[in-house]
Order: sequence, then structure tokens, then C-alpha cells
Amino acid sequence: MFHKEGFKIILISLAVFVILLLASPYAFSNPWILKPIQYTLLILLLLVLQFFRNPNRTLVVNDNHITAPVDGKVVVIEEVFEPEYFKDKRLQVSIFMSPINVHVTRYATSGKVKYSKYHPGKYLVAWHPKASTENERTTVVIENRIFGEIMYRQIAGALAKRIVNYAEEGMIVRQGDDAGFIKFGSRVDLYFPLGTDIQVKIGQKAVGNKTIIAIK
Repeated sequence: MFHKEGFKIILISLAVFVILLLASPYAFSNPWILKPIQYTLLILLLLVLQFFRNPNRTLVVNDNHITAPVDGKVVVIEEVFEPEYFKDKRLQVSIFMSPINVHVTRYATSGKVKYSKYHPGKYLVAWHPKASTENERTTVVIENRIFGEIMYRQIAGALAKRIVNYAEEGMIVRQGDDAGFIKFGSRVDLYFPLGTDIQVKIGQKAVGNKTIIAIK
């Protein structure tokens, strides 16, 4: 199963793959050159397909749990000052996604979207300390009945050139549903009230819709 944001790129990649595969025997008659080129084309196609995969992961909605919005590695757990919306100290948890991770963004909690804003910006590597405030990003705040207001940011990395965000202010969203997509390498930051019971550790692998990030 593939994400809808990848359909156009997948179709273009398939067309280019077929054309180059059919043309390659005419351009390279030497099998020692032809075969590596054909295998390289196949590998590139497979990389595109795996990047846009969208595994079906159902979950039981639980307002006492904040679930991972994406797949990746937990790289930050720290107290920070959040200047955009809360303008006070928050507990930040960041998940870094490599190009081989699933890049679908899912709602980490149910509730009402109180804030949703796109910010143009740079394309620093996603693990850079300034990526949260200087890179292209979207900021979304969801008001949950148990946790209160929870913020998440989709942050572009060095390779990511498009962030897709489906959250609009006033929407009622459901935990686990599709919230967007980040193309080709990225990071997601979550911001919690101080004292939130965080369930993950630095270096831990997070799985979207499965790993519990925080509990009440």
C-alpha cells in the first residue's frame, strides 16, 4: 500500500524505468555494462516505492496515550523554550526519520486543531539543533481532553523539499489518522507540558501508531 502523496512520483518513476530499461540494450551492447545499469535502475525504482509505502496500522484510540506520529529514532528529549505558540518552557521529544523510514505523519492524539501554520525556511540536516526554528516546517497544536494542548512540528531535512500537512484550524482529528507526509528525509518534534510522563528514551526506535511516547 502506497501513500497518495506518492502516486504521481511513482507513476513518473515507473514510466522512466520502463523507457530506460527498454532503451538500455541499444545504448550498451556490452553485458558487463548493461546488467549493472539495469540493476541500478531497478534499485532506484524500489527505493522510490519503499519511501512512499503506507503500512496499515490500526490502533485503539486512547486519550491517555500520545502515540508516535512517525517512524524513526528518538534523538531529543529535553526541556526547551517554545517561542512560537506557547511562549514558555515545554518538554520536547524529537524523532528523526531517515530516507528508508515510513514518512507518513499520523495524529499522535485526538482532539481539536487549535493552530496550524506553515513556515518557509532552510534545509539544514534534520538533526541540526537549529532545524526546529530555521528549517521549512509546519506547526500544529491539538487540544486533547486529557493532555491539554500538544504541539507537533513537521520539519524538512536536507533532502526534504515538500511538507504536506492536512491539519486545519477548527478540525476535529482522530488519533492514528493520516495527518500528512514529508518527502525524503525529515524530523518531527513533539512538545508536552513540563512533567509529562515520557515513555521513550534517546536512541529508541519509534514506530508510528504503535510506540507510546507519553502517558497520563
